[in-house]
Amino acid sequence: MHTKTLTELSAMLQAGEVSSVALTEHFLDRIEQYDQDLNSFITVTREEALEAARAADERIQAGNAGPLTGVPIAHKDIFCTDGVRTSCGSRMLDNFIAPYDATVVEQFKQAGAVVLGKTNMDEFAMGSSNETSFYGPVKNPWDRDRVPGGSSGGSAASVAARLAPAATGTDTGGSIRQPAALCGITGLKPTYGRVSRWGMIAFASSLDQGGPMAQSAEDCALMLEVMSGFDEKDSTSVNEAVPDYRTQLSQGLQGLKIGLPKEYFSEGLGPEVEAVVRAAIEEYKKLGAEIIEISLPNTHLAVPAYYVVAPAECSSNLSRFDGVRYGYRCDDPKDLQDLYERSRGEGFGEEVKRRIMIGAYALSAGYYDAYYLKAQKVRHLISDDFRKAFEEVDVIMGPTAPSTAFKLGEKADDPVTMYLSDIYTIAVNLAGLPGMSVPAGFSEGMPVGLQIIGNYFEEARLLNVAHQYQQVTDWHRQIPEAFKGQS
Repeated sequence: MHTKTLTELSAMLQAGEVSSVALTEHFLDRIEQYDQDLNSFITVTREEALEAARAADERIQAGNAGPLTGVPIAHKDIFCTDGVRTSCGSRMLDNFIAPYDATVVEQFKQAGAVVLGKTNMDEFAMGSSNETSFYGPVKNPWDRDRVPGGSSGGSAASVAARLAPAATGTDTGGSIRQPAALCGITGLKPTYGRVSRWGMIAFASSLDQGGPMAQSAEDCALMLEVMSGFDEKDSTSVNEAVPDYRTQLSQGLQGLKIGLPKEYFSEGLGPEVEAVVRAAIEEYKKLGAEIIEISLPNTHLAVPAYYVVAPAECSSNLSRFDGVRYGYRCDDPKDLQDLYERSRGEGFGEEVKRRIMIGAYALSAGYYDAYYLKAQKVRHLISDDFRKAFEEVDVIMGPTAPSTAFKLGEKADDPVTMYLSDIYTIAVNLAGLPGMSVPAGFSEGMPVGLQIIGNYFEEARLLNVAHQYQQVTDWHRQIPEAFKGQS
């Protein structure tokens, strides 16, 4: 059953070919069997999942089920989940039991989905490799000596290893798309404001966006219909109608204009990755698409601008974790100052502390104009580049990451090199655009992702473009040999 896509499992449930309880037990057993080594889950909610599965079976039998009723999924441990530990991969929140559901979690519950548990992640979503988690690194199912990408590495690894049919993720600078590429699955970052951020623990409020991670574009379309929509509890949520994404999947691509930014195919891109990406683009030519070379001239400024804006916002957001109200508190503080200093010093990991310090500096008196304000101006230039490009083309394509998954520990001591892992994804977040990664092939046994970028609120077009490619390729169907097991 684990070889089936989310969409196929949904159809089996609706047809009565399998029960939600049996399906849920199957995936829970796989997690128990395989995840001790993979470390993709922080919390497994076996009892709650089976209870939800029994309720889903009753709903299906009563004839009032939706497409996701009874289907098991996993949530990134950044989404507050009522009565369940929500740690954000940090010691700071190791003892935090969320008293409410994030809007995204509530939407999936209302749809009848069964939650298997909470997936591992870089601490407070800060990282590109899933090595900064308080609970230890997640391993890539294709090679357990390599990283799965981050920060949604637990979600990506669990789907790639077929421990869950699908999972939620969040993307601040590429944290859905990059791990999706490195693990060989499909991941979509929606337009900023398309998915509610309420109950999603904030890293960088102007950049964070939740999205689906699954085997196929069709699966992501099914999930996005549930996740999207206006939320009055989220001031950044956009009141835009949610289309039926699945009805547009089958449209042909004849005449589609695909832009290839010359900046994405220059120095820094691994030749083996480029070869796979260009082969994927050739498939689009066969499907009737037109390829146009374009330029995004401010691409080189995306990483430096991001690493001013994101740390500045994180330093503000994480100031709430002070050891007073909830979360980690140091032992026997001498006074209030000691409580603050030691609780934060002991509760946060090195990467989080590094970004808080950078952000506090960028926002400090005398430096705000020189750094944060200038970064916001650069952000505007990057958005203008995309706006001009979309006057010529329908979608933009290129690599998701400059290389395949690197070895665990390889970049841990070199933050700047680590930050460059997101060089092709960060600009999309700065502009607030939708983007996705689809499996495009392999290089030396490791997956390579093709990134597809669309104009604002054109997720339906992205899903259609990805789905058509997946009709003529089977890269998204590949399963790591060690995790094939019994179907």
